Amino acid sequence: MNEEAALVLIDVQEGFDDPVWGERNNPDAEGNIERLLSVWRESKNPVIHVKHDSVEEESPLGPDRPGNAIRAFAEPLDEEPVFAKSVNSGFIGTDLESHLREAGIEDLVLVGFTTDHCVSTTTRMAENLGFSPTVVADATATFDREGYDGTRYTAEESHRLALAHLSGEFAGIRETAELV
Repeated sequence: MNEEAALVLIDVQEGFDDPVWGERNNPDAEGNIERLLSVWRESKNPVIHVKHDSVEEESPLGPDRPGNAIRAFAEPLDEEPVFAKSVNSGFIGTDLESHLREAGIEDLVLVGFTTDHCVSTTTRMAENLGFSPTVVADATATFDREGYDGTRYTAEESHRLALAHLSGEFAGIRETAELV
């Protein structure tokens, strides 16, 4: 990862506070995202926002719902692009890839929600497209999950396993303190 990596904030939206999601891990994720965002802005490195405009009728992330709003601490500055997606990957149905290529950005530092869904999918696609992604473990989080067979997995188990699946093959995994 070079010093001019882009910080990519994925789905840092109000709707992830909705109780519909269940139990969450890493209550410090937002604080770590805010810390990284401050460092990136101070260094004048690129900051990119990806937000989820859900097409599911009852989703807290629907474009017409208050939960769709980007959290106040991460509100994009005028020069920071925002890419709206309706699927898990920030690259599908958006101009994210062309924006990165036109700007000559190869290294991406990904943070946000959720580790095992949109962060993971965007990371995997980034690597498949030839970018060099790094996921910040303590600046991501997820929720409890139920497996196909009814097995319950805690948010922390899902988080750690998602990071394990990405580590080495799809992305480097780092902590906030290593990057600031």
